[in-house]
Order: sequence, then structure tokens, then C-alpha cells
Amino acid sequence: MSSSKPLMTPSSGPTPDSVESALRTLETESGGINALAAALRGPLGATFAKAVDLIRNAKGRVIVTGLGKSGHMARKIAATLASTGTPAFFVHTAEAAHGDLGMITADDVIMALSWSGEQPEMKTLVNYSARFAIPMIAVTSNAASSLGQAADIVIELPKAREACPHNLAPTTSTMMQVAIGDAIAIALLEGRGFTALEFAHFHPGGKLGAMLKFVRDYMRTGAEIPLKPLGTKMSDAVMEMSAKGLGCVCIVDDAGGIAGIITDGDLRRHMRPDLLTASVDDIMTRQPKTVPPSMLATEMIEVLNTSKITTLVVTEADKVVGIVHLHDLLRAGVA
Repeated sequence: MSSSKPLMTPSSGPTPDSVESALRTLETESGGINALAAALRGPLGATFAKAVDLIRNAKGRVIVTGLGKSGHMARKIAATLASTGTPAFFVHTAEAAHGDLGMITADDVIMALSWSGEQPEMKTLVNYSARFAIPMIAVTSNAASSLGQAADIVIELPKAREACPHNLAPTTSTMMQVAIGDAIAIALLEGRGFTALEFAHFHPGGKLGAMLKFVRDYMRTGAEIPLKPLGTKMSDAVMEMSAKGLGCVCIVDDAGGIAGIITDGDLRRHMRPDLLTASVDDIMTRQPKTVPPSMLATEMIEVLNTSKITTLVVTEADKVVGIVHLHDLLRAGVA
């Protein structure tokens, strides 16, 4: 029988070369982000604010463009803007000269990313911007470059060393590009008061989409709710718990309002010879934790975690309208 050995085991020995390299990379890139933050606290801050205002007041969309690694960052920035309420899309700098200029209208704002600001492929977009008076924001490390001189607003990123030991491979620079893009997107989001409900419109899929749904989307209703009225014998309550398979039963008053809940834990705490003949009134936990059907799933999970419980009763006007179990949320990929 062969045995496999772990790739790494905790030890007090020297740090592996690969880890040392990773730490140098992270420290170098962190230095770039810190330099960018310092610049924003200084003169770059006013320029940044002008760029945000220009985008906020635009009638059209943000056209984010770039080439090479800057193009990859531009694509990500466009996606972040669009998902946070600022209409945006990516146009490849080189493809613009082959018909994609038709995607850009006079109501749009162009955000062009180029670390050097001297990419010859950018000339087509620069000329198009000037011809149709489309405002352009340049994100570059060289305000004196061709791109910087042609742009209406220049966000000049601090010159910082790349994490690459040869100071060549775009690493720190691309990190700074995507960071300034995120900063613009969040400033716009906060400026317009973009809510979690609006965010949900753009993220209906995946775990994020699942967490942006409501309690009503996950609760069990109707005959699936384990319910018994006050005065019920515990034997009947236990039968209801077993039949519904949620490990609990809601106890309601004559008007259908929630009076209490009995869980598996309550059964264990009150275990005694006459338990099954006792009344639910004597066993139930009064004033159980409840949530409204309009609550976001993210908030519901916070209630479950904070209260250290697995079941929530859903009420509307104090009437029981549903029940949510942690297992349902796990199956849906929310928790």
C-alpha cells in the first residue's frame, strides 16, 4: 500500500523560496496600492472627483478600453461598473478600428487604460473621441503621454515598481489599474445610493444571486408548516414534528398568531415520564425568533448565525406564513 505525503508540513525551518517570492510580490503590490492611496489624498483626489462627476452626469455609458494586460483590467472594470449600476462595456482598443467604434455614441464617456500612454493602437479611439466630442478619461502613469495630452481628464497613477524582479511583467501596475477602477465604481455606487435590492437585479445567478433573494423565496408554506394550536398534547405535537421533518413545531393561538415553538432541543430539555401527556403550553419556547417574508436572505442568515439556531418562523402581521430551515438554505447554496 502506497502512502501519500503532504506537499508541505508546518515546521520551524526556513521559509520556502516560493513563499518568500510570494511575500515579495504581495509587499511590492501593496506598496503600489499605498502609493495610489497617498496620491488620492493629494492632488489626484480632485482629478478623481472630476472623473466620477463626469461619469455620473453622462447620458450614455462608460466605454472602458485597453490593450494587453491593460485590456484585461479594462474588461474587469467595465464588468464591475455594470454590476454596480453604472452602464458600461468593454471595447478592445485594436478592434475599435475594425468596426467596434460603432458601439460608441456621443453620449458616452471613454475610459482608456494604458500604463505608458503611448500605444499606437489607441490613436483611433483618441481621434474618434475628438471628432465627436466624446469625453475621455485617461488612466495612465504618464500624463505627458500622447494619451494623457489628448484626454479631458487624466488619472495619473503613481510610478511604482513591478513585482517582477526584472521590473517588466505588468503586476503592480495592473493591480493599481483595477484598484482605481474599483474605487470609481464604488464611489458612483455610494453617490447614487445603490441598494442591495438594486444589486440583486444584476446578479440573479450563483450564490450571490441566491443571497440577494428574499425569505419568501425559501420559506415553506401551507401544509408544509408544522403547526399546532395552544392546548395540544405533546404526543400530537411530536407526531407533527416527525411528519413535517423540520425538527420543530410552531404553536399558534386562536387567531393564528405565533405563540411559541417546540424544537428537538426543547424535547431533550423537558424529557420526563409524562412528557407526551403534557400540554405544549408547558414545553414550548415563547417568543421565538421570527422574520418577515420581505427580509433579504443575507440578513436572514445573519439572524440564524447570531441566534445560533437552525429554524426561523416567518410571520406577517404576527400570523405564521412560513418557516425556513437552515437545510433548505444549504440546498439552495445560500448558506
